[in-house]
Amino acid sequence: MLNDLERKLLRVLFNFSKQTHRMPTIKELEIKTGRSKQDIYAGLRVLVEQRYIFWPDNPRLDTIVILEAWERETTAKPKLQKSSGNIDYWIKY
Repeated sequence: MLNDLERKLLRVLFNFSKQTHRMPTIKELEIKTGRSKQDIYAGLRVLVEQRYIFWPDNPRLDTIVILEAWERETTAKPKLQKSSGNIDYWIKY
């Protein structure tokens, strides 16, 4: 599960790369996220560790490759119980 900064970085990287066809610079990330360089680099390292992005040349941001653009689902969706027709309404309610 990603925290707010990591989720925001992932969305900014994805949206920026789709709109401008390039990765943002560190200055552009500072403007878009409102965070410092140290926070941004720490968030990017977490995204690499959790395999959301691939970053072969660490200090250069233009080498980032997005592997997953959205946060993974962490909770299982509840299964719906199969209804036995219309009878449940009359018995339970």
